[in-house]
Amino acid sequence: MRRLMLLRHAKSDRSVPGMRDHDRPLNARGRETAPRVGAYMASHALIPDFVVCSTATRTRETWDLVAAALAAPPKVRYDERIYRNDPGALMDIVRTTQNGDTLLLIGHNPSFQMFAELMVASGHGDARQRLREKFPTAGLAVIDFAIDSWERVHPHSGRLDRMITPRLLDDSSD
Repeated sequence: MRRLMLLRHAKSDRSVPGMRDHDRPLNARGRETAPRVGAYMASHALIPDFVVCSTATRTRETWDLVAAALAAPPKVRYDERIYRNDPGALMDIVRTTQNGDTLLLIGHNPSFQMFAELMVASGHGDARQRLREKFPTAGLAVIDFAIDSWERVHPHSGRLDRMITPRLLDDSSD
């Protein structure tokens, strides 16, 4: 079995006029939410073997805050293809991964929502509905595949285990 986790970056700052999109940092809400997602991941044993993260500042900061909640953060590779917001590039990244059974990608919308919807064939009804409605900042989709190699991943082959949103974390005691 392989597990793919897609984490959209936490809320970013848009207040600096003229700042390049790639360079936007997290805002206060993002800096508060990302560690909570990391704590959720740690407490629910959602620990990646390997991480591929967009090169954007807001994704790097999100990873740093999530990783701080993990006992032993895994290796991370920064890949500009995630920043390009292309679901096809995400498929290429996943299929060429050689590292472990659990992969975490950290990136952006709309590509993450489109990619997750493309990959999922089944799963928890409420989670699938949340995914269809919105993939919010700091949202985490967990998709399981009954395969033994990442290169065998294909559209509509995954089962959505859960779709975690900041709002769910606010409403939950864990």
